[in-house]
Amino acid sequence: MNLFPLDSKFDFFGKRYIAYGVSILMLVLSIVALSTKGINMGLDFTGGVVIEVGYPKAADLDAVRALLKKSDFPDAVVQYFGSSEAVMIRMPPVKGQNQNQLADHVLSVLKTEDAGVTMRRVEYVGPAVGQELFNSGGMALLVVLGGILVYVGLRFQLKLAAGAVLALAHDLFMVLGFVSALGIEFNLTVLAAFLALAGYSINDTIVVFDRIRENFRKIRKGSEIEVMNISTNQTMSRTVMTSLTTFLTVLSLYLFGGETLSGFSLTLLVGIVLGTFSSIYVAASLALDLGLKRKDLLKMTDKEAVADTQP
Repeated sequence: MNLFPLDSKFDFFGKRYIAYGVSILMLVLSIVALSTKGINMGLDFTGGVVIEVGYPKAADLDAVRALLKKSDFPDAVVQYFGSSEAVMIRMPPVKGQNQNQLADHVLSVLKTEDAGVTMRRVEYVGPAVGQELFNSGGMALLVVLGGILVYVGLRFQLKLAAGAVLALAHDLFMVLGFVSALGIEFNLTVLAAFLALAGYSINDTIVVFDRIRENFRKIRKGSEIEVMNISTNQTMSRTVMTSLTTFLTVLSLYLFGGETLSGFSLTLLVGIVLGTFSSIYVAASLALDLGLKRKDLLKMTDKEAVADTQP
């Protein structure tokens, strides 16, 4: 059953200022969260000690995390490394201990539960390397936004491109505020989620823009708001179904993917909801308020222009 038939008549653009109010409220909350709590930077960006240990049989990561947490290593990041017998542990440096002393301490803790644990390697990642990764990640996001601006501007129109990029920046900033508010560790997997969200959100927006351009060619008598409302209603079913199936897929990843993927999947879940909201309400609305007109998307021939003026 189609929950949103092609002839549905939701007044999206007539209510766009309500959506703007919701967006502004969420942006203010994001700013408050970022200014008061900041970002919980992970070891990928702050630096720390990487310890690889080997188990005689498959390791239980939850048990390893619980053991380290009980032994005053609450910030340890534990994950498999290549196989279920190899475990990689990342943690911030401990004051008063060098990396080898810290590794020996961690190994002694692990041996209390399994005497067969062996040390495989110890590495130290300095804060300079972490800062370089953070800068590279930020640059990657800027390149994504710039590429989207160029692509949408060439394929559609500059005002639509500006609306798409502003809506995308709106989504990513609010997701960042959510990450800050919940204290989610911002590591490379969360950064990967941000890059994935950029692609996902712009894909939905492009579908709506494509239908808007198509309907401007087909519907000659309606105003810009009327044609854009029709276009958004026609793509509503596709947008909601795509978002719902993606949401359920990522939800299963969050529920069953373990602690290593929790930050990644939770970030995606929030981003999918916000991306759907902005694709429906924000991107095209911003283009409309930036002065988008029918003539911006059409190159009418003289014959078509004359036909438009006839009853």
